[in-house]
Amino acid sequence: MTKPEIIQETEKAFTQLSSTCKGIDEVAFFKRPDEKWSAAENVQHLIISTNASTLAWYLPLFLVRWIGGTPNRNSRTYDELKNKYYKKLSEGGRASNRFVPKSFEIKYGKKKLLDNWNKATAKFINTLTKNRSEKDLDSYLVKHPLLGRITLRELGYFTIFHTEHHLHSIQKAVEKP
Repeated sequence: MTKPEIIQETEKAFTQLSSTCKGIDEVAFFKRPDEKWSAAENVQHLIISTNASTLAWYLPLFLVRWIGGTPNRNSRTYDELKNKYYKKLSEGGRASNRFVPKSFEIKYGKKKLLDNWNKATAKFINTLTKNRSEKDLDSYLVKHPLLGRITLRELGYFTIFHTEHHLHSIQKAVEKP
């Protein structure tokens, strides 16, 4: 995918998640099905991870290079990275502590949580749009807690399918009686 395609697909995933969450009543939004994350916890996790990803788009490139390095390989395709992510999950990979939602972070209600989601996603899209060239996406690595070092392009891919993954989790969480 090109940078404009990444932006378009990311906006689409962000919008689908927002739309879905708006349609969930407050009680169902916070209900935890079968000891899994509630819709609210999924959103909070996505806020945390989206804010962390935004840093990679925001930091000066010399810092991105210093922290993550430069690749000695081509960026993986969207499907290759997505398959690697799901393989890691099937092997027991889970969100590290920093990315696990805390109950005090979601105590202000659904509206406030969704406002925070919308702010995080707007900042992500704005920063990605303004701060990186097409060439930059394949020229710098960032550290990902589950996937290891990935290129900025791969981080864009991750943001898309990670959001979609949690959208499906939210849909499953609220469809249970």
